[in-house]
Amino acid sequence: MCGIAGFVGIGGKDDLVAMTRALARRGPDAQGLWCDTDRAIYLGHRRLSIIDLSGGAQPMWTLDGELGVVFNGEIYNHLELRATLVGLGHRFTTDHSDTEVLLHGYRQWGLDLPNRLNGMWAFALYDKRNQTLLLSRDRFGKKPLFYSRQRGTFAFASELTALTEHKGMASNISARSLKKYFAYGFIPAPSSVFESIHKLPGGSNLLLRLADMEYSITKYWTFRIEPFERIPADPEQEWGEELRCLLKNAVKRRLMSDVPLGVFLSGGIDSSSVAAFATVLSSQRIKSFSIAFTEASFDESAYSSRVASLLNTEHHVKTFSLAEASTLLPEISRRLDEPMGDSSLLPTFLLCRETRREVTVAVGGDGADELFAGYDPFRALRLARLYSRIVPQTLHQSIALLAARLPTSYQNMSIDFRIKRTLRGLNHEQRLWNAVWLGPLSPTELTDLFQEPVDIEDLYSEAIECWDANPHGQLVDKTLEFYTKLYLQDAILVKVDRASMMNSLEVRSPYLDIDLVDFVRRIPHSYKYRRGRTKYILKRALEPLLPKEILHRPKKGFGIPIAGWFKDGHLAFDHGLPSLNGLSPSFLASRLREQQSGTHDHRLYLWNHWLLTSFLASHPDVDRRSSLDALGSANATPSVTLSCA
Repeated sequence: MCGIAGFVGIGGKDDLVAMTRALARRGPDAQGLWCDTDRAIYLGHRRLSIIDLSGGAQPMWTLDGELGVVFNGEIYNHLELRATLVGLGHRFTTDHSDTEVLLHGYRQWGLDLPNRLNGMWAFALYDKRNQTLLLSRDRFGKKPLFYSRQRGTFAFASELTALTEHKGMASNISARSLKKYFAYGFIPAPSSVFESIHKLPGGSNLLLRLADMEYSITKYWTFRIEPFERIPADPEQEWGEELRCLLKNAVKRRLMSDVPLGVFLSGGIDSSSVAAFATVLSSQRIKSFSIAFTEASFDESAYSSRVASLLNTEHHVKTFSLAEASTLLPEISRRLDEPMGDSSLLPTFLLCRETRREVTVAVGGDGADELFAGYDPFRALRLARLYSRIVPQTLHQSIALLAARLPTSYQNMSIDFRIKRTLRGLNHEQRLWNAVWLGPLSPTELTDLFQEPVDIEDLYSEAIECWDANPHGQLVDKTLEFYTKLYLQDAILVKVDRASMMNSLEVRSPYLDIDLVDFVRRIPHSYKYRRGRTKYILKRALEPLLPKEILHRPKKGFGIPIAGWFKDGHLAFDHGLPSLNGLSPSFLASRLREQQSGTHDHRLYLWNHWLLTSFLASHPDVDRRSSLDALGSANATPSVTLSCA
């Protein structure tokens, strides 16, 4: 795992040094720089050494010097690809570096190379002969890649922070992205928090022609639900066997490492299944890692300890508390590339920090909820569809107002929280349900916050695109595609990447193995969500591996008690409420007042707003001028504190 950066055009070596220096946490083991001042091409790399420790230095070049690459990620089928390429006459110089496979693979297959890769990656490959620069990002966008073309320079980097270290890169806040941030709780690709900087979407290639600095972006892969036409006589048996085989192979690939490796273990079926296969496949005793919570409704440590005992792992548990959070938040906000509203970033960061003290690579269960319909909204779909058919639209708002009077609970995924969230989404058409259920604010609330009408089509353009991409799909299939194509890429994987890379830890996800994904996307949704049971076929497949109390226990998620923290004043906006021009201060004040009085639960919005102000306070050099008319000013920079009582 590494960090990459580079540019073509105006700039010098000092820009490249600054860009790569900003990626030091991603690659603490080595640095590589390559500068061609005549052609104005600069490539930089920071290395976290995992594979071929002595032979994987970057930038890496072919023997003839015609192709060079900087690469972040892991290619799990690199040994098979290497054997194929050697058979085709290619000569390798490294012992077993997966990076070199990219060079020879590009020479052999050109732009078709990404389709042959099984792994996670973001790379930039310079072709001297054709004078092109190819950027590529893995199918799910597990590894980040930002780019921008400004003032005669095209630049790219693994992080926004690194990209803006180039003196030619402006970093003014995007008002459109802020609206999406409060609508989704994250900023979806290709947007970023800055107006002129973009994320290359997962499953995409960008090809830059150096002669005229023009580039084109093509989609080489996209996730689609395409159910099998034939259902076997015993699908639970046949598909279950195939799932176990594919998952076992996926875990085996991800145990490839020349450095110490462990597993995340929450005690849920996703991480437990990965840990189960890892213990069988590893020649050494597996180390496992989990987080405990002081608040019972958030704590899963009893389950993780149960699985660890069953599998005989060397188990490590770290307790997350308010006091722990008070030390983590300032550090995280300073190093966060852009605001993201998933509060589980905090315990994920703590988990990664504790794991990194023992190992350099961790294997986790990310992706299973999205592929197998593991989230609570899947339970709501049937009733939501019935509700929308029989209850007149004119009554929806009145019913939602009545539900708002339900007693407020600040426990993890409380009943009143679910009911209010569900009814809020049902005020809108079906194609917006998932986004409105998920997001911190509804369209009406966004209008109040930004003090101007919002364009629904533009605000939720990514969710609408997901919906329209499958015009004949069932509601469950459309929801699966929303979570897999949008939420997984731009929220879950971003959270894990940031939390792990802040601690120089590589995290691998067997459930995102392309062979496994290609099989799962063809299983009909009736075998994923079945009669009120989420992950039905996965649970059936894992019955030979895991005990029933693990397979069928209620899902908790990986949340933290921010609702209570805001209510009790532990999480506070310091020096009064921050003033961000263009955003209504009274809107924030009223939501905070209602939270503290215990009459409403605005935890998602308050956390997102808190993190935005914290992000801005921690990045004083950011140009806040935007179409929101100077979003914040130098003499009104917000600051935040987390106090412990």
